Amino acid sequence: MESIVVNSNLCDGCLNCSNMCASIHSASRIKIIEYDSSFYSIVCQHCESAPCIKICPTEAITDEGVDTEKCIGCGLCVMVCPFGAMTFQSKVAEKCDLCADREEGPACIKACTKRAITVADPEKVKAKNQEKYLAKMAGLYEPDSSKGGFVHVITSQARARLVLDE
Repeated sequence: MESIVVNSNLCDGCLNCSNMCASIHSASRIKIIEYDSSFYSIVCQHCESAPCIKICPTEAITDEGVDTEKCIGCGLCVMVCPFGAMTFQSKVAEKCDLCADREEGPACIKACTKRAITVADPEKVKAKNQEKYLAKMAGLYEPDSSKGGFVHVITSQARARLVLDE
């Protein structure tokens, strides 16, 4: 399942995303925290086996969000969320639903002037990284010459040894 990802290298802590989210949902479902001069996001990761969904006694929490009619405000979801992404507003649990009701997509992405926020599917990212790694190992990957690369380093060392052996 897709989730919001914030690139801490691009985020400047302006809180445009948080303010936009709060204006749409009455409370922000994304938090930006500063740590060691960098900014990190706390937002629902839409866990595959979500503890908040499992623990909810009224089944108010689903992959799509929180059914406010069913939520009794017990707070169990807040206690078990490993990311601290569940919040309460007026004694009702809230979590990011990727702005499912908005055609334009998540409001936080539209509000981010630095383009630090994206939506990503972890499985697709993992598969892409695996393909790239296998291509490097097979010698099919053409690394950016300015960055070098794993295969480039090995072949450079091998060439250097051949020259020295002659």
